[in-house]
Amino acid sequence: MYTIQNQQKKSHSPFSYANPHQKTVLYIEDDLANIQLVEQIIERRNDLRILTANSCHGGIMMAQDFQPDVIVMDINLPDLNGFEALEILRNDPITAHIPIMALSAAAHPEQIDKGIKAGFFMYMTKPFHIDDFMKAIDATIFSSIKIH
Repeated sequence: MYTIQNQQKKSHSPFSYANPHQKTVLYIEDDLANIQLVEQIIERRNDLRILTANSCHGGIMMAQDFQPDVIVMDINLPDLNGFEALEILRNDPITAHIPIMALSAAAHPEQIDKGIKAGFFMYMTKPFHIDDFMKAIDATIFSSIKIH
């Protein structure tokens, strides 16, 4: 299942009426409270819109379909773990260019190091400070603009 937020009008395409200057954040997370928190944070910004998926498989499909500017992904998900999803996204030419940021409660230095070595653009731990999270989103989006 996935949801689309910051839509101005309903249509077949979730972005038909969206602001073309908005950047899209795809958040892959299975915990509803975390999804709602990140949605509320992202929705404060007029330059961002958010898509959410509550499974890796749903998130991978959304990444392929909607080409977000950044993916924020939990590591511990029920269907695949974040490392497996990262590998699938990196090996798919449709999604390989999208920067992916890990956002996980797995906060051990070894886990963070493993995440960076695996290819996550950034690895943030939960709980997080909102300002730090938004700076990380901005840095990740800026990196994707430079790549294109």
